[in-house]
Amino acid sequence: MEVYYTFCFLAAVSVFLGFLNQYVLRAQATIAITAGALALSLLVIGLGKLGIVSLRDWANQLLPLLDLQNLLLKGMLGFLLFAGSLHIDLLMLRNQRIEITLLAVFGTLISTFAVGALLYWFLQFVGLPVGFVYCLLFGALISPTDPIAVLAIIKSLKAPEQVSIQVEGESLFNDGFGIVVFTVIFALAFEGASPTLPSVSELFLVDAVGGIVLGLAIGGLFHWLIGCTDDHSLELLLTLVIPTAGFSLANLLGVSGALAMVVAGIIIGNFTRETGFSRVSQHELDHFWSITEDFLNGLLFLLVGLFLITIDFQPFDYLLLVAAIAIVLLSRVVAVTVPFTFLKRFRKYHPYTERILIWGGLRGGLALALAMSIPAGHAMVQGQDLRHLWVVMTYGVVVFSIVVQGSTIAPLIRRSREFAEPEQLPEAASD
Repeated sequence: MEVYYTFCFLAAVSVFLGFLNQYVLRAQATIAITAGALALSLLVIGLGKLGIVSLRDWANQLLPLLDLQNLLLKGMLGFLLFAGSLHIDLLMLRNQRIEITLLAVFGTLISTFAVGALLYWFLQFVGLPVGFVYCLLFGALISPTDPIAVLAIIKSLKAPEQVSIQVEGESLFNDGFGIVVFTVIFALAFEGASPTLPSVSELFLVDAVGGIVLGLAIGGLFHWLIGCTDDHSLELLLTLVIPTAGFSLANLLGVSGALAMVVAGIIIGNFTRETGFSRVSQHELDHFWSITEDFLNGLLFLLVGLFLITIDFQPFDYLLLVAAIAIVLLSRVVAVTVPFTFLKRFRKYHPYTERILIWGGLRGGLALALAMSIPAGHAMVQGQDLRHLWVVMTYGVVVFSIVVQGSTIAPLIRRSREFAEPEQLPEAASD
């Protein structure tokens, strides 16, 4: 029951911070909750160091009970991805399929190797000889843009439609591919596996393609079930089964639950919404999942902010933290500009497309959960546990992207609205 009570009290804090933000800060909810949790964490740490009241040990005991890694990767992720994909316009997604594929697949690979190479060079420069495969592991976990963080901010700011679908589509699909890349490099780093083409292809087929196929099956099944009833409450309950039992089934089968939820959400949001729901039911569907998404987003980013309490920073960590932010930003520039250098030869894009994609490439709880999955004590360099270093760097990048990038992207998007959307090519329009 202690875990349940902790969850309930943290949920209440999340809602309370959202309430205060509405009347005081008036910032985007995700940013406000993360910033509020960071301030609360610093207050707890500061009071402990001053000897006024020691809450850090208490917090260190309670927060790990929630197990952020499994809570997100095996629970909340399914709800948040399904809720986010319900609002994806399939026609716009098809029109931008080449861009999204290049960003989600090749962009993620480019970023993984760019981060790995730059981090390897930097660590050698400061006298920490970390193996290249471990640097690639950090590149793999930090490269995918977090769909939870991205959707929470981009949707609320109403970015231009073409740019918005590229950002949302990339963030929804690249995490599935990114997790596959992370899994392969993880096996190389900690399990001694050899990177053969058949083994990597099998892993990709089972995880990514298997997730897509399962998502199609789940989406098709529930499309039929919802169409068989006119009971509004039952229709909503059926959608609730998808990110619960459906996501759990994907985890049990060993396929990408993230991709399964995205595909199922797109089917329900584009086909079932029009044929299986009445006008009133459509409104209820949107309202129900909007509330669910807001509640879970608030709780997740509260946990991200409070996670600061559990990190024991050393002087060297701050240098790594700043370096990681710079390396990830530079790699993001490369990962976006390389595909668009090729794409701009064939299509016209909004003038702010690359700038918004670069600065809007936010990282969130997903990267932190992947960093926490690295086993402690299995890779030591000069007395430094690489898991600790990677968690510190990941946390710095996540907080910077949410608080700094998230709070400063609004003016960029507002300026982008002054430009008209570029005309679609005949080929894209005919799709």
